Amino acid sequence: MSAATTRSRTQRTPRTPDRLCAEAVGFARAAAEEAAAPGVVGEHVEVVVEGDRVVTHLFECKELGYRGWRWAVTVARASRAKVVTLDETVLLPGPDALLAPEWVPWSERLRPGDMGPGDLLPTDAEDLRLEPGYSGEDAPPPNSVLSQELAERVEAEDAALTDVTDTAPAADAAPDRGSLTALAEELGMRRARVLSRYGLHTSADRWDEGYGAKTPMAQAAPASCVSCGFLVPIGGSLGQAFGVCANEFGPADGHVVSLAYGCGGHSEAAVMPKPPRPAPPVLDETKVDALPLRPAPDSGSVQPTDTDPNEDLGHS
Repeated sequence: MSAATTRSRTQRTPRTPDRLCAEAVGFARAAAEEAAAPGVVGEHVEVVVEGDRVVTHLFECKELGYRGWRWAVTVARASRAKVVTLDETVLLPGPDALLAPEWVPWSERLRPGDMGPGDLLPTDAEDLRLEPGYSGEDAPPPNSVLSQELAERVEAEDAALTDVTDTAPAADAAPDRGSLTALAEELGMRRARVLSRYGLHTSADRWDEGYGAKTPMAQAAPASCVSCGFLVPIGGSLGQAFGVCANEFGPADGHVVSLAYGCGGHSEAAVMPKPPRPAPPVLDETKVDALPLRPAPDSGSVQPTDTDPNEDLGHS
């Protein structure tokens, strides 16, 4: 018979368990109870064929905290032998077993509002919310014209502004684009009234009370906001003492904060390394580790019994 014919016949024929190994349910249960404890091994679930004269008996696990797990006892029989021997006993999860969730780095579990006083939030070295600051190396020489087109545009605007006509525009008319009036309107200077000095001081006191240097968060911060990359400066006289926080994980995100304020989300507090991930498990088949699979009597998994230690166990 050719090898191809044998292979095709083997593929068509379903693998059946060895009769003696499949009937060794009691032998497998005794091995499981020896590894676990009496009363922990439940009903027999199924028989899985592992190979020629090698099967695995699965038993329910009644251990607390191991819902859906199974005791797997693998037995084998040598060729032309009538004695079934024990291969291994192990506790394995079933299809509906209760398993621990997949490991997730803490940086991915963090959510806005989780930071408290004294907490430090390391910033990734490649954080997309930050970029290198201005160093001045690429600055053009003083009084230099960046381009001929820009110089011509400036001269044209200056000439248009000096051309004064006798007809005054209406008060509510939209100013011409590029004029001083349009620039003043864009910067917010064409307002009927602005904050007085008293209004500025009351606002500054209110903001400093909520997000100032005397708050518990600022007292426990590693550095102040004046050196933080997430600080957005504001214009005007208040910009000398305040800014806007742009750190989504910070407690003051989107709020006006004092330059003396601080939190654990400072951009330069620490550089977060790559989150470590556990290495894949390695099976060492050259060594055998003796593990105490039987629970201790005081662990709560074994029901106390009043069996006399000197009682005859029935061995011959």
